[in-house]
Amino acid sequence: MTNVDVSELVRLRTQYPEAIAEAAARRPRRALLGDSGRLMIVAADHPARGALGVGGARLAMANRADLLERLCLALSRPGVDGVLATADILDDLLLLGALDGKVVMGSMNRGGLQGAVFELDDRFTGHRAEDIERLNFDAGKLLLRIDYDDPGSLTTLETTARAVDDMAARRLPLFVEPFISRRGPDGRLGNDLSAEAVTRSIAIASGLGGTSAYTWLKLPVTENPDDMAEVMQTSTLPAVLLGGEVGDDQDGAYEKWRGALQLPTVRGLVVGRSLLYPADGDVAAAVDTAVGLL
Repeated sequence: MTNVDVSELVRLRTQYPEAIAEAAARRPRRALLGDSGRLMIVAADHPARGALGVGGARLAMANRADLLERLCLALSRPGVDGVLATADILDDLLLLGALDGKVVMGSMNRGGLQGAVFELDDRFTGHRAEDIERLNFDAGKLLLRIDYDDPGSLTTLETTARAVDDMAARRLPLFVEPFISRRGPDGRLGNDLSAEAVTRSIAIASGLGGTSAYTWLKLPVTENPDDMAEVMQTSTLPAVLLGGEVGDDQDGAYEKWRGALQLPTVRGLVVGRSLLYPADGDVAAAVDTAVGLL
């Protein structure tokens, strides 16, 4: 992996903060979809939600230089189209020159901190639509977790709809990641990956805002992968599959993704921790395998 010079990044941020905007302005851009019509995006927006753990390592993503090195390696691999991250990480990657010719997706709502009592009142504390436009980024992403027993979900639903409108007004794609969620007896929030729950989340997310012209869906594979064909009939919106944590069964995750990628509305993958922090430590091999599924 390329060594990241933290001292140089800090020097630029301290003495020349304008370098970030200048790097964004001169960054060579590309179409969202290349000739293959598929997308392979690496996700790294977890830290801003306080979600730093990978497997049994609770602070695996806390070392920023290490994370940036892993991201630069992933972005250098053939077939990787771009990255999804928050402003701090994208600013670093801009300064490193790692985003030239890549799809750049800004993460918009990060206010629902992992484990907080207000986790479902997921405020838009990340990129705004105007920021994504100003920085010449290519798309936005938001998380929509709906708990029928938590009134905070209503606030998130409403602000999500307005974000859909704001992005559509700028003709910018917005990737909406919906879940039906609920708290367990220990108070921890979990996502329901049953076919019925994922179907319902797709139906709700697809109808938000004044137009769906620029809305994409970012969806999990259901508990039973055989259900995906029926679940994906719920909407005609284009979709990408999310990775999430897969534990030690990386091959099992690849097989789930492989099957779902054959469905007509599924256009690619957005995967983070399972590629950046694979169980065997080989980032390049994990990324190359995921690209091969497309």
